[in-house]
Amino acid sequence: MITQLSGRLIEKNPTAVVIDCNGVGYAVNISLHTYSQLGDEEQIKLFTHLQIREDAHTLYGFFTPLERSVFRLLLSVSGIGASIARTMLSSLEPDQIQRAIVTEDLVTIKSIKGIGLKTAQRLIIELKDKMMNLFESEEIPTFKNNTIKEEALSALEVLGYPRRQAEKVIDNAIQSQPESSVEGLIKLALNKL
Repeated sequence: MITQLSGRLIEKNPTAVVIDCNGVGYAVNISLHTYSQLGDEEQIKLFTHLQIREDAHTLYGFFTPLERSVFRLLLSVSGIGASIARTMLSSLEPDQIQRAIVTEDLVTIKSIKGIGLKTAQRLIIELKDKMMNLFESEEIPTFKNNTIKEEALSALEVLGYPRRQAEKVIDNAIQSQPESSVEGLIKLALNKL
């Protein structure tokens, strides 16, 4: 099993890179999240997942071990293949996926292309406990009810802020002041947007 590659970056595009490791070029599929983290460095290191099928051996590369762990957990769910897992990691950051599953945020999960209601529910049912164990449990407040967060996000969207940007700010505000009201969250978010 190839678990990491260190070498010289030969080619880079949003979906794949080629890494030269002592004269051997490895084609590695990546997410947009990993692509954005790579920068312009010539020497890189990626944590990898090797998928072996009858017709292909495919490498998937990740900037951090945590992203790779989230990818592997997503693959463990029936109906989620490597392509959908990579799309999920391209649409949301690993901690956003983890937070959405732990907090049972169906709206965020369904916002990912290729994920419907049943798949989103299956992700939550099968991965909630595993995602909690994957990261430090203090990092993620576990809210049973996301109505305050959703109302604040809706208000910010109406005001013209992009959902992803607003969601990051709202999540930070919730972590710093978990007892905030909808109005309090919106005020905190507006100060930071």
